[in-house]
Amino acid sequence: MQSLKITLSLLVSLLFLSCTRFNLEKRDFEIIKNDGASVLVTAEIAVTDEEQADGFMHRKNIPEGTGMLFLFNKDRIARFWMKNTPSALSIAYIDYKGVIRDILDMTPLSEAEVISSVSVRYALEVPQGWFEQEGIKTGDTVKNLPVYEEEMHKKR
Repeated sequence: MQSLKITLSLLVSLLFLSCTRFNLEKRDFEIIKNDGASVLVTAEIAVTDEEQADGFMHRKNIPEGTGMLFLFNKDRIARFWMKNTPSALSIAYIDYKGVIRDILDMTPLSEAEVISSVSVRYALEVPQGWFEQEGIKTGDTVKNLPVYEEEMHKKR
């Protein structure tokens, strides 16, 4: 039974990760909660302006435990919207040290901006409610985040 669950999970993840016009790199990221427990998320990494603008647009199914990490070239107040994005998402705004500063829900297809409360280096979108389900809160830390310059070098 356990092997069936793992196989189904892998198939769903492969289907999810193949549904983008960009072939984005995928990585596992460890989120360390304040109580010391850790949670893994598999995320596509959006680096270029085009990749970030496309994001999860037009995707109807984003499996639990997966997401998209947006990597910025410098700290900034981040602004996201959900234009052409039919899936309900939650977003974590993350500072340059990997500390989650905000976790906010986003409404499918909405053009209302969802703005970070402080300057951040990263944003992580996941299916809506996943952070809460996993007990992830502001102040928790995402480990081994990529560096912008290194990721841009890989794109060339």
